[in-house]
Amino acid sequence: MPLTVKPILPAFGAECSGLDLTAPLSPDDLREITDAMDKYGVTVWRDTGMNDEQHVAFSRNFGYLERVPKRAEGQRMRLPYRELFDASNLNVDGEITQDPAAIEYRKGDRLWHTDTAFLTKRTSYSLLLAHQVPKEGGQTWFADTRQAYEDLPQETKDLLEGKIGINSLWWSRKQAGADIAEEEINERFKAEHPLVHVHRGSGRKALFIAAHTMDVKGMDKQEGRALIRKLIEHCTQPQYVFNVEWSVGDMVIWDNLCTMHRGGDFDAANEKRDMRRTTVREGTEPHTMETGDDPYTELFSKSPKTVDINKARDAGR
Repeated sequence: MPLTVKPILPAFGAECSGLDLTAPLSPDDLREITDAMDKYGVTVWRDTGMNDEQHVAFSRNFGYLERVPKRAEGQRMRLPYRELFDASNLNVDGEITQDPAAIEYRKGDRLWHTDTAFLTKRTSYSLLLAHQVPKEGGQTWFADTRQAYEDLPQETKDLLEGKIGINSLWWSRKQAGADIAEEEINERFKAEHPLVHVHRGSGRKALFIAAHTMDVKGMDKQEGRALIRKLIEHCTQPQYVFNVEWSVGDMVIWDNLCTMHRGGDFDAANEKRDMRRTTVREGTEPHTMETGDDPYTELFSKSPKTVDINKARDAGR
């Protein structure tokens, strides 16, 4: 069957069907998927029937997959592949976590963010698959940073020209309520990325900001942070936003280089939400696959002393 694409907003987000994502796909199939991604930024695939192995195999079609940090010898992982990031509220035994550190860490998912903006090498696609969902809530919200940029006043576009954002995982966790001193964050690794870039797939300019963006290089801290807040508020106006209601087996693919996203609230203390994500490194299409480095292990090995690495390592948002 050919790919069927049904837009959610006129030029942002689409429900896709007609392809079996559990089976090998032809070059034409993959081209149709990437064309839909380039146009809409987010694609929603219902009832895929995927398991973990198929999820990882399908994701590899789009480039090099980042991996969760290595475990110390003897420590168990809940998920069977390092390419699967755990976006659940579950512990290693598959039960709802009661650990305060783990609960606190996940609060950052409720902030508007882009996956791995805190690393030097950004993520292009994130592919999130639902294994268990709560009865109510737990949606994922998406914002269109291309159209939002295009609608900015020209004076704001001029202001943003050449500006660099400074990004930190620990900054977003602090914004969500984690007890991390800013002085400690300043001692840790931060990644620099332009606030505006040209989205490769579409040739359109897009904003690249969100909860990880701590400061604007060369700007006064107060002025820079006010600008970041203003831009996030602009991007998340209703005309740029939609949400996905999940069912088991659903997959959503989004392009972090032209979107922001956040998780919706649910009864995390009493209901399981088991979501698993693969993340594709920017610029690593299959013919230019990268190997050898392990940025997540390096990042988390240097984590602030106030962060429990055993609770944080698998999330890596």
